[in-house]
Amino acid sequence: MLPHPGGVDITRVDPADAEPGGAVAGVVAVRNAVDATDAPWLLPKTLRSVTADLTWGWDGEPDTAFLGTVDGEPVAVGTVSTSEHDNLHLAWLGVKVHPAHRRRGLGSQLLEEMVAEARRLGRTTFGSDAWDSDAFAAFAKTHGFEPASRAVNRRQVLADVDLDDLRRRHDAALPAARDYEIVRRPGRTPDDELEAVAEMAAAINDAPTDDLDIEDEVFSADRIRGYEHAQEARGASLYRVFARHRDTGALAGHTVVAVDGEVPTHAEQHDTSVVAAHRGHRLGLLLKADMVLWLREAEPQLERIDTWNAESNDHMIGVNELMGYRVLGTEIEYQRKD
Repeated sequence: MLPHPGGVDITRVDPADAEPGGAVAGVVAVRNAVDATDAPWLLPKTLRSVTADLTWGWDGEPDTAFLGTVDGEPVAVGTVSTSEHDNLHLAWLGVKVHPAHRRRGLGSQLLEEMVAEARRLGRTTFGSDAWDSDAFAAFAKTHGFEPASRAVNRRQVLADVDLDDLRRRHDAALPAARDYEIVRRPGRTPDDELEAVAEMAAAINDAPTDDLDIEDEVFSADRIRGYEHAQEARGASLYRVFARHRDTGALAGHTVVAVDGEVPTHAEQHDTSVVAAHRGHRLGLLLKADMVLWLREAEPQLERIDTWNAESNDHMIGVNELMGYRVLGTEIEYQRKD
């Protein structure tokens, strides 16, 4: 525990401390209070979802979380996110302060500890993101962070999707993709295809990163398996639609959706990408349309799918808007270097 003169105590969170009233419950309380004020459209956090975040993360590399308390009351949450696969210079830092306790210097104290932890891990570039607001922009500037990218959160409400129109768009794209087989795969990738899926997944590196100091992500069979294991361990049901070139067998592109295990009316769009050599065949639209048609059959209770894109990713945004995705909010991604 790290006491501060301002009265906030900062403690590293053990994900095993998931009992009611424990540290994980404190993280849940702060995160939900913050989201209720800053992004009320987000799915509320639960003990299960936060424990999963801190145990498995996205692909087996969980965040390290810190809970800030004043007189025993949870008031702030900090996170440090790093990868050992790539970007060994970089740490993403999260700073969230309960709305009732803002403007007391708690965020600055928490950020100081997050930077110290990142430095201890050997990181020299620090990123942080927050919903677009003058208050956080001023906070970031005070601490030497500069805006480097904008990411937009969108949602597709399936009840609003015209399935007949979607089928027409799907069928209209088929002639351009006649050299490709569209494959639906639930759950885990077979062992003998992991390397091919990793190579295909690396196409996400072609998405714009704007002014971020970020290197290409490195994908491997182990990382794909780690991602699938982490998603399953947190209770998500994975659905992948991919395109396979008929003549060569090469995997040309894919889209992945994870249906929430606790709230099965909600899902998140994960990667969608097409390998450069296979672009120009309307595969992006075809894959995403096929995914929606599949999910309507496989998950009839599903109501909405959330996605994220860089604001500058015009092509994917165009596809998403054709699919009925609408803007919920915009986050600014900030960075600073030591």
